[in-house]
Amino acid sequence: MGKTRIHLLAMAALLSSSPVIASQPTRPSIEQLAAFPQYSSFSLSPDGKHIAALRANGEERVIAVWQTDAMNQAPTLIGAERMKISGVSFVKNDRLAVSFWQPYDLRTDRIYKTFINKLMITDLEGKSWNEPLPQPRATSRDQELLQSRSSPSVLDRLPNDPNHILVVNNVGANAGDVYRVDLRSFKAERIQMSEERVAGYITDFDGNLRARLKQDLDGGGAYVSAEFKNPQTNKWEEHFRSYVKNRDQTQIIALSTDPNIAFIQSNEGQDKSAIYEYDIAARAKKEILFQHNFFNANRVIVNPYRSAGEDFGKILGLGYEGPREDDIEWTDPKMRALDAGLRQALHISNDKVKLTDPATGQTSTVEYPEQRQYTVTGYTPDMSTVLLTVDGSATPPEHYLFRNGSLSLLAKSYPEIDPRTLGNTRLIYYKARDGLDIPAFLTTPNTEMCGAGPWNTVVHPHGGPWARDGIGFDGSMWVPLMASRCMAVLRPQFRGSEGWGRRLWMAGDAQWGQRMQDDKDDGAKWLIEQNIAKPGHIAMFGFSYGGYSAFAAAVRPEGMYKCAIAGAGVSDIKKIWSRFYTNPFFRQAQAPTVDGLNPLDHADKIKIPLMIYHGDRDQTVPIEQSEWFVSKAKGSGQPVEYHPIADYAHGPAWTREIMANQLRIIDTYLASGCGGTGL
Repeated sequence: MGKTRIHLLAMAALLSSSPVIASQPTRPSIEQLAAFPQYSSFSLSPDGKHIAALRANGEERVIAVWQTDAMNQAPTLIGAERMKISGVSFVKNDRLAVSFWQPYDLRTDRIYKTFINKLMITDLEGKSWNEPLPQPRATSRDQELLQSRSSPSVLDRLPNDPNHILVVNNVGANAGDVYRVDLRSFKAERIQMSEERVAGYITDFDGNLRARLKQDLDGGGAYVSAEFKNPQTNKWEEHFRSYVKNRDQTQIIALSTDPNIAFIQSNEGQDKSAIYEYDIAARAKKEILFQHNFFNANRVIVNPYRSAGEDFGKILGLGYEGPREDDIEWTDPKMRALDAGLRQALHISNDKVKLTDPATGQTSTVEYPEQRQYTVTGYTPDMSTVLLTVDGSATPPEHYLFRNGSLSLLAKSYPEIDPRTLGNTRLIYYKARDGLDIPAFLTTPNTEMCGAGPWNTVVHPHGGPWARDGIGFDGSMWVPLMASRCMAVLRPQFRGSEGWGRRLWMAGDAQWGQRMQDDKDDGAKWLIEQNIAKPGHIAMFGFSYGGYSAFAAAVRPEGMYKCAIAGAGVSDIKKIWSRFYTNPFFRQAQAPTVDGLNPLDHADKIKIPLMIYHGDRDQTVPIEQSEWFVSKAKGSGQPVEYHPIADYAHGPAWTREIMANQLRIIDTYLASGCGGTGL
């Protein structure tokens, strides 16, 4: 590993050289922001001999396949005639899994507008195409609809088996059945019949189904149970039961090479999840493997290849839900050496970042790569070939290949976007009015281009709400759009956000439009106090649950906002849950947490100008949710803009034109709408 380090350091000077750019930052056009990434979805074959990626050419995307020892030669290109390619990855050295999608209209008692998603397997030249698990011919409209919206999923690529993968059927009476599929003959052998309420399986290094999760109800409410298969009886046995109402999360995340040891993630009795070893036969917790003071520990990264010799099954690193959502602490000495070399060659430096725990108020200043970081996306068993991606809030993804001690840039996803226009993003914390510490990501614009603050500002809450944001590059292009237009952007991780610990998560229960909304308003007040936001020039923009937040901002008295933008927002929380939460598990798990302000009840009394947009193919939040609000809000006396978007679902955009139209209406409204004078 010492030689590898020397080679990497020698590459640093080469990688630091970059083309001369204009002296003044040039903000990206709508078309540049809306474009497909020039290259994306990079994948490395297990033997390291080939790389595959998606290459964009305007509206179309094709698969490009290179030989890693001949990257200077033109790649093999694989296209599609009918459906659009949305992703590609290696499942074997000579087989690619390719995902497709296209619009689909099913005519029943009404036109059901949705998208078809398909997964196909092909060779490295695209000559032979097969479904991993062909579906029987649909015998009803309902079955046709299910098949159109679902596709078999790969459970395990079986890295030590050259011919087979494990696939889960997701459609029909046999949904949940697990099959071993031969990728040469495409014969499928069912190895596990479905059972009611099974939520997923965990395999060992040989692809055996050894553990699973189940969702069910008992007298204590909805729960998730973790089960292991007893090797003597071949029966599934429950070992843990976690109740959703308590936000207990105890689950099996991986199995060791020792057949009696599992890795368990659990937050039972504490605010954050830890990872510990578990003795299956003794039903006993062993020592804690990893715990972070400020974030949930979430995964164990092991070398799965038997050909790695003594490194087979070795723990390489441990993951946690840090600022980037999927941060890693490398523990293996070889990975630590490689990490140090890569970071220096890529000029990735640490910043001093102050962390605060919302559960305790405890603070600590740590060294953390806040501006840009790399992610390993593929590697060979001996780690001699590694595929990685570098990105940051102001660094659109860049893809690199480390091979035999040398590091080379493969492609930049958005070479036409000037990263200087994307501002600077950092993790901050502010106090809510009741004293709770709220994490947030704050993006401030480039002062060379936009001048010193305060700036026009957008409070931009995430969807979910059981979700969160990260500090990496925003592929939705909403934050890059606003930052490049000289706006500060605050993404509050308000109470109810998942991934910041149990206290913050549960504090949002039944507080929709109330304390959850206070957190966003308190963030706006903090921005004014810090001389970041210009008073009277703050907007709220959100999508999905964020769209609900924008509706709530428009109807709440004494608001902080000049105007609001609601994308695909929930306006009637009563009807959305009665429609979608018919499953008893989800009714018990989340429906009781969804209570508070119902924006539709107050739509005729909105206090500020409002722009609403919604896709007509959205089956997550139906377009009626926006139509109801628009119809009632027109009686408020406030300006209301409404933009239905054809062939747009709940994201992503089907065409670059649709993507551009969405960005353009946001851009135009903030520039010249928002009551007629812009933000």
